Amino acid sequence: MGSNIVPHEADLRARLRRMAVSEEEISDIVQDAYLKISNLDSVAHIHNGRGYFFATARTVLLDKIRRERIVRIDSMTEMEALTLADEDPGPERRVSARLELERVRRLIEALPDRCRQIFELRRVQGISQREISERLGLPEHTIEQQACRGLKLILKSLAGEDAGEGPAPRREQTSDRRRAN
Repeated sequence: MGSNIVPHEADLRARLRRMAVSEEEISDIVQDAYLKISNLDSVAHIHNGRGYFFATARTVLLDKIRRERIVRIDSMTEMEALTLADEDPGPERRVSARLELERVRRLIEALPDRCRQIFELRRVQGISQREISERLGLPEHTIEQQACRGLKLILKSLAGEDAGEGPAPRREQTSDRRRAN
């Protein structure tokens, strides 16, 4: 866990300096934050090292202010500044991101079959054009064209949905259209 916390010490110190905290107090706050984190039974619950480190420092600073008999008027501003350092997206942004991901998944599913297969292999799974070409027995330029086509169709559908037009309908493959005639 130290590798997820220690790299953010300089940022925390810089933030505390901007808040006009003395160097001595900064060192105390940082050390107390490290101490609190090191006394944890487990760090498995920590997903954002930077956010957790800043939140712990905020708690240390709050405790320090509470111990002081006289609370400086700018202490609350300091608390607000540390609160802004928490980069956790929050539940609203998480839900929004999940909905957006589902929207893109639906658009990928709506792509023509070969285009969808190539797009998923190239863009979702990250397989090289050369490897896809070998797997599917198609020329590399076809793989590149189909991956670009898939991206363009998805972007066009996203733009259409944002404009209130709804998703583009799924297109048949050329060979399917020929069989129908």
